[in-house]
Amino acid sequence: MPEATVPAAVLRVAALETRLLDIPLVRPHRFSVATMHTQGVLLIRLVTEDGVVGWGEGVVPGGPWWGGESVEGMAALVEHHLAPLVLGQDVLRPEALARHLEKHAAGAPFARAGVEMAVWDAAGRALNVPVSQLLGGARQERLPVTWALGTEPAEIVIDEARELLAQGRHHSFKLKMGTLPADEDVTRVSAVTHALDGAAPVAVDLNGAWDEHTARRWLPALAEAGVHLAEQPLPAANVAGLARLRHQTTIAIMADESLWTPADALHLATAHAADVLALKIGKSGGLSATRRIAAVADAAGLGCYGGTTIETSLGTSASAHLFAATTVGVGTELFGPLLLADDIATEPVTYEAGELLLTDGLGFGITIDEEKVAKYARR
Repeated sequence: MPEATVPAAVLRVAALETRLLDIPLVRPHRFSVATMHTQGVLLIRLVTEDGVVGWGEGVVPGGPWWGGESVEGMAALVEHHLAPLVLGQDVLRPEALARHLEKHAAGAPFARAGVEMAVWDAAGRALNVPVSQLLGGARQERLPVTWALGTEPAEIVIDEARELLAQGRHHSFKLKMGTLPADEDVTRVSAVTHALDGAAPVAVDLNGAWDEHTARRWLPALAEAGVHLAEQPLPAANVAGLARLRHQTTIAIMADESLWTPADALHLATAHAADVLALKIGKSGGLSATRRIAAVADAAGLGCYGGTTIETSLGTSASAHLFAATTVGVGTELFGPLLLADDIATEPVTYEAGELLLTDGLGFGITIDEEKVAKYARR
């Protein structure tokens, strides 16, 4: 008769608290709905029965709301609906807890991601290890960071890119497209690639702005200009169109808005609709679901790219721990803290020579500055 095993330790959630913050931006961000001078952040503090504290954050890209979620809506959802689901649950079973949240709040991925982030952070701290170790161990300690260039005229973008290259701050770039007529936009991007003259790889992000006819006409011109990757050239629902484009152009196609869930990843892979999948823990509902997306990509032979939703050092470090334990061979854009004029970490994440250095502390390796939290908390 086999010997009885000792039950695994259980570390239950005793409290889940939220604070709404407004972190100032380095420069205003203009969107179609508003001009933002701050980045709204939902800070989540999880406390276990043994007093272990884990931190998570919820943010949305693209203005005050995105994809049906806002930080204000997330706060209400977490306080009134997700917290009761989490209280009493075991933080040492983050995968099970993540699926529990997914079952009850599938339509709120950014809110779920913030809560799950706090769970992973608490688990790492309780076990005295970095979260990357809980995810199988870091495959790399430094992650290359691509810089996103805006929709400004070519001469402004060129000056910014050249300055960043001269500083050694970034070694690759992604240009936003889609606000100008296609011919003008392609001319603008071509001017940038010509000016850089191969000094740095250049990708473009269309955010689904083109229809299939426009993409079929202009992607070859971008390829000729030296662009190596196009992110989401077609609207999210047109996966079949992405598949057709992929076989008609030499530019690699990256799916972003078409990719929210592991099931979406499987659909894109089986449809042969993308060369690269953009991983975003907020959009996919947390580290657990994003890791499943990466597994689909790995099985299908697709590349992975580590995306951002303009997080503080906390959310950025959470993404970095996952991406470091995953194959993100196409790079990352974990530049969120560089867009913020301040941070809520006592020691923000470190960038060096165009790369983000993985934190090596417990959990996500981030200590929250309570004075900064009080300073930027909404009254």
